[in-house]
Amino acid sequence: METTLIKDPADIKPQHQDRQPGIESEMSPRPIYDTDDEGYGRLRGKVAIITGGDSGIGRAVAIQFAKEGADVAIAYLDEHEDAQETADAIRKYGKEALLISTDVSQEVNCKNIVDQTLEKFKHIDILVNNAAVQYEQKDVQSITAEQWEYTFRVNIFAYFYMVKYTVPYLRDGCSIVNTASVTAYKGNQTLMDYSSTKGAIIAFTRSLSQSLAEKGIRVNAVAPGPVWTPLIPASFDDEKVEKFGKDVPLGRPAQPVEIATSYVFLASKEGSFFTGQVLHPNGGSIINT
Repeated sequence: METTLIKDPADIKPQHQDRQPGIESEMSPRPIYDTDDEGYGRLRGKVAIITGGDSGIGRAVAIQFAKEGADVAIAYLDEHEDAQETADAIRKYGKEALLISTDVSQEVNCKNIVDQTLEKFKHIDILVNNAAVQYEQKDVQSITAEQWEYTFRVNIFAYFYMVKYTVPYLRDGCSIVNTASVTAYKGNQTLMDYSSTKGAIIAFTRSLSQSLAEKGIRVNAVAPGPVWTPLIPASFDDEKVEKFGKDVPLGRPAQPVEIATSYVFLASKEGSFFTGQVLHPNGGSIINT
């Protein structure tokens, strides 16, 4: 099993993919989503839903959850090969994976994800809202109304839909973890719609945590900095991909496995006094939270 993390940003070669949210199997080098570290049973007997769980951060989270004892329902768009690779990795740890190919931008599909998960596993303990798209544009005039709406539908509407249909089945001790981004705090001049959705996710997380506190349901977020995922070659040109992540203090992008541990912490008893909070695995950027 791969254990060596990328230390030299030069390891990432110029590349580009012409589709969103990107295909992990076509990346070079492949992102690292697991290590040979053992799990500790921190999520034993739990069932998790992860949107965008086929690749990138979602894949790494799904595998780490399985390593900690959870069965996982993975919602993804149409990246079937990536999703199957993730499912195989989950089953390697003796846990079950449910693959659901669907478009989370549509409310009815989010309800179906919850229904299919309940039919398969009978209960839900953890919801990880993670699916996202981003489209680089040089200025605000270049962003069409259609792009703006679709980015919001995938990146924040779907979070609301998933919460709406999952919460009735969550109990005291269950948790929701939302994927935000460093761009929620720093902004990004060529990713205005994406950054705006990530800011909305922070506000949604903080508000929802207050709403669900009496029920004992914890709601937190993770705001990663640069991470080597399929979204990167799917979003940027060759030159930007090659330079990706070099501007943070650690001088490189994270591997997905380095981000996944934040989700394990927030979903487990170790994070039992965390709600309404945001973790910042971002390579050393100082963020005003």
